[in-house]
Amino acid sequence: MAEEKNPEQNAEPTAEERAQFEQDVLKAAQDAMNLEAEANGSAEKATEEAPKADDAAKSEENAEEPAPTESAEEVLKAELAAANDRTLRLMAEFDNFRRRSAKEQLDLIETANGKLLEKLSEVQDNFERAFAAENKAKDLEAFEKGMQMIFNQFSKVLTDAGLEQIDPTGKEFDPNLHEALMQQPSETIPEGHVVTVFQKGYKLKNKILKTAKVIVSSGK
Repeated sequence: MAEEKNPEQNAEPTAEERAQFEQDVLKAAQDAMNLEAEANGSAEKATEEAPKADDAAKSEENAEEPAPTESAEEVLKAELAAANDRTLRLMAEFDNFRRRSAKEQLDLIETANGKLLEKLSEVQDNFERAFAAENKAKDLEAFEKGMQMIFNQFSKVLTDAGLEQIDPTGKEFDPNLHEALMQQPSETIPEGHVVTVFQKGYKLKNKILKTAKVIVSSGK
């Protein structure tokens, strides 16, 4: 028995159905193209923004990272070099100051010695005049008087220069000022006191130049 054909299956599509089908296909193709375009645009945008993001990230990293500074070792080396330079300068200045001070002190000493020697030369001139043949006095008393005047002039020169004579006769023996040559008994001078001054001492202001050589009493 032959199969019966379905008239709906064998029927040809109408013109309206074909037009609708073509519109659906065109719409689907358009939608696919739009989707592809959006995908491509997003990819390009992402590609363009990626370097910017990297640059921004790098900028932030650079901003966060402090500027490179000198190492502690370099700083110490620089400070050490500066300290050495200052030390050398101070040493040079001190050496110059020492030289100037020494020269100034020497000049002062020479000036003081010059004034003292000038006054002593006057004493020497008076001695020479006193011993000159034409000035020799027949009177011994007059000659002695002249010598005493020259001696007084000489003593005044030394006193004005700051020289002080140490004459400890009758005073208690002081080992800082006196040098004992010997001891001897004494009826009038107490034990431990100076009986006789063999050679007077001298001091310049508060500095002892020469101790006095003395004989000390050992008592009765």
